[in-house]
Amino acid sequence: MTKEITRLESGSRMSEVVIHGDTIYLAGQVGEGETVADQTRDALSEVERLLALAGSDKSRILQTTIWLADMADFAEMNSVWDAWVDTANPPARATGEAKLATPQYRVEIIVVAAR
Repeated sequence: MTKEITRLESGSRMSEVVIHGDTIYLAGQVGEGETVADQTRDALSEVERLLALAGSDKSRILQTTIWLADMADFAEMNSVWDAWVDTANPPARATGEAKLATPQYRVEIIVVAAR
């Protein structure tokens, strides 16, 4: 039996959310703001919104990948992450440095969660 695939907030290039069975995949989320902290807060707010749309929440996150334009911003990003993450249910996480889609983006967050 093939599990149904549901796509939410889809465009011609991508979907913001793809659900397969009880697994939720979010597209990379970037945020607005001048600082890495501002962008991280904004991106995590969007992660929460999308997870709720898919019938989940941050306590159900399985894995997070975080891309920073500059690893020098690691501590600033973590200060926001540490205040946001569900400490009783922390996900597996990796953080790396990458050239992001545009120079104004300083952080991108990719999430896989359970429903």
